[in-house]
Order: sequence, then structure tokens, then C-alpha cells
Amino acid sequence: MASIDKRERGGTVTWLARWRDDTGRQRKRSFSRKIDAQRFVTQLEADLLRGQYVDPFDTTTVLEYARRWAGARIHRPTTARRVESMIDTHIAGTSLGARRLAAVTPSEVQAWASDRAQVLAPTTLRNLVSLLRSVYASAVLDRLVASSPVVRLSLPPTHRERVVPLSVEQVLALAEAMPRRNRAMVITQAGLGLRIGELLSLRVQDVDFMRRSVRIEWQLAPGQKTRSAPKTRRSARTVPLPQVVAEALSVHLEEFTPGEDGTLFTTRFGAPYRHDYYGTRIFAEAVARSGLPKSTTSHDLRHHYASVLLAQGESVIAVAERLGHHNAGLVLSTYGHLMPDSEDRTRRAVDSAWAACAPPVPHGEVAGR
Repeated sequence: MASIDKRERGGTVTWLARWRDDTGRQRKRSFSRKIDAQRFVTQLEADLLRGQYVDPFDTTTVLEYARRWAGARIHRPTTARRVESMIDTHIAGTSLGARRLAAVTPSEVQAWASDRAQVLAPTTLRNLVSLLRSVYASAVLDRLVASSPVVRLSLPPTHRERVVPLSVEQVLALAEAMPRRNRAMVITQAGLGLRIGELLSLRVQDVDFMRRSVRIEWQLAPGQKTRSAPKTRRSARTVPLPQVVAEALSVHLEEFTPGEDGTLFTTRFGAPYRHDYYGTRIFAEAVARSGLPKSTTSHDLRHHYASVLLAQGESVIAVAERLGHHNAGLVLSTYGHLMPDSEDRTRRAVDSAWAACAPPVPHGEVAGR
């Protein structure tokens, strides 16, 4: 049990609170007023009984714990690098990082979020806040803080621009603007809906020309020279091989030898392309030559693929499978506006269902009277 002792020294009266923490260690803290000591002891005993004791002398900072938290997560290499970068840039580089973990208040978190909003896009800011929220949720479980201060934050609204997919004519113009060595890359990405890392890692042995299918089993992550597992478990998939892609790959293989490991698309030195070199040099220069919007990236070829499937009546679930998404909801939220107008189908469906059972409404009468 905790106790309070009165101490007098040099005419000054203090009140010393003593207690044993959850490990049995003797602790103490002095107060200038007895009522403050009593409140502290009462709260402390209640926390000990509830198993919610927090060491009031812990000096762990937000940055220290954030790095400890990130190091303990089971993250993919690309995710780990992204999380580390966010912590180094947006926590270590701010006053919040040096604050004692348990001393941070909600108003401080709001001030930090408002400051980060000046340099980050709304969606990126929300990802950063989500990271800090996870850090504090873990700190609560570790009993380093009693509760999380990452609550009720006011954040800028997010606005996702509607996807405007490239037409077949635009994709062909882009392919023509590419160097000969890279033309098949445009057709392949647009015809298979691949992510850029999946395209760069594609091998000859992944393409089954006889069964007209392509296995997506690897990716080349940004800054990496070796293959790694795809983005998610659902990203590993088999997609149908359209004739237009099969022909483009056949022409490519006749002219350009694959890498030693079977890599389909290589530099003239036989090495796989890096994300940055292909995206910001080769692809961007072809975009400029073809007259497409400057904002066009290789990911727009993936949007083109999804839009083509939806326009031809492919189900949302099937499109999600082809793209390697974990659920169809992401397809709906991203491409729902591209789906064919279904108003006529809705009318026909309801009328057809009612036609056999509903009695006709006499001409000139109002239904329901």
C-alpha cells in the first residue's frame, strides 16, 4: 500500500508519497501540498489494482518508442523502409519526437498534425497520423501511457481525383513513343494490369504462351536489385494472356535477349530496370513525345486495364482478382464511375420481376387508390 509522510526542512513542508510499483520496487515522489499527494496516491493505487499502472518517472520519448515499435513490427522490406522514413522525417524532425511519451497532450498532437499538413498531402497526412495512433496504442498496452493523446484530430479533407483512363489509341501512341526496347513493356502493362514492380520483375518462365496465362509471383521493389514477394498475398496471381500481349512479347523476344535469370525486360547491359530510371526517364520522356498529359505515369496503364474490363462487363470481383486487390471495395471506390450506365438494366430487372405477378394498373386510374 502507498503512504504519505510529512517532511519539514528549513521551514519548508513537503509531503512524500511512497509506494511499490508493479514490479515490487520501492518508489517515492514529493509534493508541496498534501491534497496533491493524496490525489496522486489514490489514483496510483487504483491503477495498480486495475493493472493499469504507468511509471511516472519513465523518460521514453515519442521518437524512441516509435523506433522501438517499428523495429518490432513484422513488416515487408518496402513497408519497413516507408515507416522508417516517415518516423525519421515527420517525428524525429519535429518537436513532438523529443517529448516524453507519457507527457504528450491531445492539443500537442493536433498542433503537430496541423504543422505536418503544411508539407503533406491530406492522404499522406492521414497515413502518418494512423502510424502515430498505432504507436500510442502499443504504448498503452505496454503501460507506458495511460491513454492515447491521438484522439479527435481535425485533419484536412481528402479528395481523390476521379480516374480518367487512357484510351487504346493513347496507349498505342505511348508505345510508339517508347524506344524499341521498351515498347512491349507498355503493351504488357496495359494488357495485364501489372504494377510497375511486377512488370519489371516479369520473366520468360512466368509466361505460358500455350495456356495463354501469366503468373505474377515476384516484384522488384523501389531501390532493390533482387526480386521479392508481391505487395500482398492476393497480389500473387495468374492472369489471362491476351493475344495482343502475346504478340508484343513474341516480337520483343525475337529482337531482345532475356536476362540470365529469364528477366523479360532488361537494359542493354542485361540488367533489370530500376523503378526510378524507367519511370522518370524512359516512361516520362515517352509521355512528353506522345503528347499525353504530363501527369501520366505507368500506373495509368493499370487504370486502363481495369477500365477496359469493366467496360466489357467483367464483374467487379473478377477485376479485383486480376488486379491483385484484397477486396472488390477498392475497385468500386476507384473505378465505380467507369462502370457502364446500369439504369436501363435496373428498370428492366424490376419490370421483369413484377410482370408475371403484378396486376396491370387500369388506364386513367392512380395506383394506390
